[in-house]
Amino acid sequence: MPVLAYPHISKTIGEPAHLERLPRIRVAQIAADYIGRGWSAEEMVLQYPHLTLGEVHAALGYYFDHREEMDRELAEERTDAERSRHEQPESAVIGRLRALKRGQLG
Repeated sequence: MPVLAYPHISKTIGEPAHLERLPRIRVAQIAADYIGRGWSAEEMVLQYPHLTLGEVHAALGYYFDHREEMDRELAEERTDAERSRHEQPESAVIGRLRALKRGQLG
């Protein structure tokens, strides 16, 4: 079966798909803005002027062609973020703000 190449996208086996020109930007990040914020490709380019419209469209195309894999990657990230949030001790600033909100500090 031939491998389908996506312009602007780089994918190594075992690694997340990312933009060729900006390797720190993963396809899943672009998909998350599409899913979570409802942003169109044009809106993403307005919000992130370092991206090109072609890169965003290529990333969304890759997302839709590999939706199960991408959704799994996003779900794992959410799980990791939740776990991390619950494992980190509350900072002194956050504790003080919570106390202020409860009216325990003056």
